[in-house]
Amino acid sequence: MKFNGVLLSVFSVFLTLENLPGQSFRFPWSGYGHEAQHDGIASAKSQPLNRILWQTPVDLNPQYGYSTNYYGGIHYGSPLITRSNTVLVPVKTGATGGFEVEALVGATGATNWVQSTDYILPPHDWIPSFSPTLTPKNRLYFAGGGGTVYYCDNPDSTGSPVIGQIAFYGLSNYAAYTNAYLANVFIDTPITSDRYGNIFFGFQVTGSTPPNLRGGIARIDYDGSGIWVSASNAVHNAGITKVVQNCAPALSNDHKTLYVTVNSTNYYAYLVALDSRTLAVLNRVRLKDAHYPTNDANMGDNGTASPTIGPDGDVYFGVQENPLQSNNNRGWLLHFDSTLTQIKVPGAFGWDATASVVTAALVSSYHGNSSYLLMTKYNNYADSGGNGVNKIAILDPNDSMTDPISGAQVMKQILTIAGPTPDPSFTNTYPNAVREWCINTAAVDPFTRSVLANNEDGKLYRWDLTSNTLSETNVLTTGIGEAYTPTAIGVDGIVYAINRGTVFAIGR
Repeated sequence: MKFNGVLLSVFSVFLTLENLPGQSFRFPWSGYGHEAQHDGIASAKSQPLNRILWQTPVDLNPQYGYSTNYYGGIHYGSPLITRSNTVLVPVKTGATGGFEVEALVGATGATNWVQSTDYILPPHDWIPSFSPTLTPKNRLYFAGGGGTVYYCDNPDSTGSPVIGQIAFYGLSNYAAYTNAYLANVFIDTPITSDRYGNIFFGFQVTGSTPPNLRGGIARIDYDGSGIWVSASNAVHNAGITKVVQNCAPALSNDHKTLYVTVNSTNYYAYLVALDSRTLAVLNRVRLKDAHYPTNDANMGDNGTASPTIGPDGDVYFGVQENPLQSNNNRGWLLHFDSTLTQIKVPGAFGWDATASVVTAALVSSYHGNSSYLLMTKYNNYADSGGNGVNKIAILDPNDSMTDPISGAQVMKQILTIAGPTPDPSFTNTYPNAVREWCINTAAVDPFTRSVLANNEDGKLYRWDLTSNTLSETNVLTTGIGEAYTPTAIGVDGIVYAINRGTVFAIGR
């Protein structure tokens, strides 16, 4: 199905790498997990975590309020950074919805412009993320109401930006039946851009629309034309109704294959590989529990797990276990080859996390055969059968060990490090219980051989992969239990972390 969208404005700004002398990077932080493979690898050396340079709210009307000391049921979108060091911050403006994008000067946090959107959240439990994307041509895309998308070709403007609107089902259809689309069609994932400036996202449909839309996956070309495929058709299963909320579509390294996960109201799910040009289905795999492979894995909508694509094309995706708490609610990091035909050794933690990629050479103590390793959250929840020793980990995706908790064969641990702050909620029962790592994606800095990760103790840490120590710390807040958040590194090396509904810019 293909419709021609209408571009309301065309004003392209092309920025080249030469605009930033002294910097050597593939592209800036352009979306969830950095880019379309979600590898979390920074393209510029991070600055020392000496001080907070500036900060700004990403939640103007918190659902739970500061007085409750809790921000649990919400996910915040990742800051984006252009090559000219404009920081684009997605902001929630209302208690349960309402969003805008703020364009800030990376060095100072000064406001260049603010643009609101009529985007409406899909039906949800935890508040889903509002997550824009940047294309290599420096076009900003962000979600609008009724499944439409807004775009801006001058995000580095210091005044009001030029905004256009497109719809994957045709903007003329939206104009003719606006109320029906606003009431029934909702973008429910971060937006992902390919190297050519085409975008992909999942959408949910809750009622009738004139062209009989059903929840699924959409592609919009740079020229505004759109195609879509329903989730049920993609897996030949009428019980599958939508893309998993917060599951950012991922692209293969050659950008020819699109990976996305679709689920049912009963929370069983499929990982699907699609031709990124046509959205034709290449393969699908029903997601199963790693330890009880006859059981469907649980795939709810409260997490942020998205596919990570390894340098060799392997696909990694986190799920919850079935039965729940059989793995201390850690879930599994499922592991497939690029065609989804070969199931490989899983990781022992997958719930609500997207793995980052670490080149093996960055870990001096590693002497295995893998060219790259994975960095992921590795909590062991005290309220779900664990001992509360919450960690982050470096794993070998091609080697295995017996997991001491479940007894399953899982990816071999190369490095782990526990959170440093005791968790008073559990220390009476579990003396070694510590605050958990507050991340859904972490930033990997290959220049300093380190990982930047946020913790629920209110601090940002640098994990030095050579010494396996938390070599730098910056106190962001007094500590709070909140939903997992992204960490990003700007083109000038400023580190961005979200805690207590605020994005902090940290550097020298």
